Amino acid sequence: MPRFTHCHRLLRTSAVQTPRDVLTSLYYFRALDDRAPYQYVHDPPAGIAKENLGVQAYPVKIDDARGREIEFTLDNSGFQFITHVSEERQFDDEQCIRTTYYREIVELLKRATAAKRVHVFDHTIRTKQTEIGQRSPNRGPVERVHVDQTFDAALHRVRHELPDEADRLLQRRIRIVNVWRPIHHPVAHKPLAVSDWRSVDKEHDLVPVRLIYPDRESSSFSVRYNCAHRWYYLSNQTPDEVILIKCYDSAVDRARLAPHSAFVDSGSSPSAPHRHSIEVRCLVFDTE
Repeated sequence: MPRFTHCHRLLRTSAVQTPRDVLTSLYYFRALDDRAPYQYVHDPPAGIAKENLGVQAYPVKIDDARGREIEFTLDNSGFQFITHVSEERQFDDEQCIRTTYYREIVELLKRATAAKRVHVFDHTIRTKQTEIGQRSPNRGPVERVHVDQTFDAALHRVRHELPDEADRLLQRRIRIVNVWRPIHHPVAHKPLAVSDWRSVDKEHDLVPVRLIYPDRESSSFSVRYNCAHRWYYLSNQTPDEVILIKCYDSAVDRARLAPHSAFVDSGSSPSAPHRHSIEVRCLVFDTE
């Protein structure tokens, strides 16, 4: 059986590591023209640019949460660090991911959030494209500050995934949580940084971006630079250490999301393996 512990257990088992803050740059939103930001997820029509999203690098300090894990929860900061030892170790079999690992994630989130129901709706494996031979092209780390869904897109996601139950489910609290972990080895290159919801200017910082699919539209948030943002990561994060990232919460009296981005850590050993990670996105409900 997979083993699950809360963040205070992680604090005890990781205390021997010395925290290491990182000075680096993160890529924030920059407008390229006067049009509303958009991005074609696949190929755009002939003569149309794939996107009009620009980015600009800003210097930031990313604090190491190692030894401070218990300070951060999904409801106060929008992210949480937990220990979870998975039965799945290779993540090279799509069917095993969608069965064994999805079941683990459902149980993990029910225990971490006290949810009554969890619905997994997708996952992404990220790695250097030449590193492993998956059937579909690998996607590399996203080096741009973003949030996976806008508030409107989160509600549409419920209707898209569970159309027959959406009216009832939307009467109660719903959340979208991204469960992110390294696989195969600890993270050295391109670790994941998360920003504390309490440091985000909700009226200014979040920029809706249209995501255009061949048969539908969705939207995500890009993020404007704000020197008040507080950033955190977990140094030498292992495959048994998971970050829960809130992407949406219908409750307005607590953290509703956490911007995040991969970043360059110049202190990483050049000989360390490239990052290999999996993220699983889930709808989390307070009702069955």
